[in-house]
Amino acid sequence: MKKAIIIVATVMAMIGATVYADRATRGSVPKKTMADGGGGVEGKPAPEITLKDLNGKDVSLADLKGKVVFVNFWATWCEPCRIEIPWLIDMQARYGPKGFTVVGVAMDEEGKSVVAPFINNEHFDVNGQKQTMSYPIWLGTDDAAEKFGGILGYPTSFLISRDGKQVRKFQGLEGYDVLSKAIEGQL
Repeated sequence: MKKAIIIVATVMAMIGATVYADRATRGSVPKKTMADGGGGVEGKPAPEITLKDLNGKDVSLADLKGKVVFVNFWATWCEPCRIEIPWLIDMQARYGPKGFTVVGVAMDEEGKSVVAPFINNEHFDVNGQKQTMSYPIWLGTDDAAEKFGGILGYPTSFLISRDGKQVRKFQGLEGYDVLSKAIEGQL
């Protein structure tokens, strides 16, 4: 009987730890924080980061000042990211002419060797059409993620205003309508 109680207690502790870890990596932001801009980043300057694009060229977030930028930290193996990618393709097409861009920051440890084939070969259903990713992809680093305050899970995104200020942090998969409403509020 004592052994059964120990087993049940251990299983319960493991379930509790799993639930806690799941919530932490989904990045559940308290509603109070969501209302004030999400994640406590509102009004902070976007960090200065320079990364490589898929052609090996240095690219900088500072070069995009004057545009509304949606910096999306993602990975090729991330299932929620695969759900979000068609939305981002659509938003790039819809809002790009209004001074908006998505920047996909690929965080795969293997870097270009897995990201480039993914970008070239994966097709996503966007409004009934199969499309590849149509927005800039940069190769991310842990240092870049830390400059944004750290990333608990993917996708994690940051909306940046035309004047280079962080407007909102989206941790975990948000709905299409939530993302588009936030973007439209900056255009």
